[in-house]
Amino acid sequence: MLGRLPLVEQLDGLRSVLSQNEVLTDVMTRAATLELPSWYVTAGCLFQTVWNVVTGRPPTSGIKDYDIFYFDGTDLSWEAEDAVIKAGQEVAGLPAGVEIRNEARVHLWYEQKFGVPCSPHESTEAAIDSFAATTCCLGVRLDPNGEWRVYAPHGLSDVFNLVVRPNPVLAPREVYETKAARWRDEWPELTVLPWPS
Repeated sequence: MLGRLPLVEQLDGLRSVLSQNEVLTDVMTRAATLELPSWYVTAGCLFQTVWNVVTGRPPTSGIKDYDIFYFDGTDLSWEAEDAVIKAGQEVAGLPAGVEIRNEARVHLWYEQKFGVPCSPHESTEAAIDSFAATTCCLGVRLDPNGEWRVYAPHGLSDVFNLVVRPNPVLAPREVYETKAARWRDEWPELTVLPWPS
């Protein structure tokens, strides 16, 4: 079981598993051409690919979209982010939805969408740190030399072991519970841990 291996072997396993999702590797390759600052492909498309492979499903099963996050604090306008989104749509051309978001802008809309205030993030990594479940806190990108850079502040064991653990840093309980219920419907093998009291 990959989740019990030393971290170096887990990283090799992660690359091997994620490489089985050809849409994901294509998104990563195309995202690299956008040259976005501090970008990562992140969240569901990553851990759900792992869950699919571990449970014997097709690698893309149940994946709604592919998220690309970047961090550009030099222009927080919607127009600047929208220009990047449009440029990314021209590059994408994939058989799956791709969402591109500037994490430097999250504090401008988060409270209206989720009902709790969000302090400005200082980096893409800080945004990843605040996802509703620790399993979601995962980002992967290609460096200019083609090497994979993996950001996993909570490690990879829960991802490989099909454990959904709350991360009560920012997202409200309802967001975690809604996501966890949806994931459990798609992947009944998951162990979903309760929100802390």
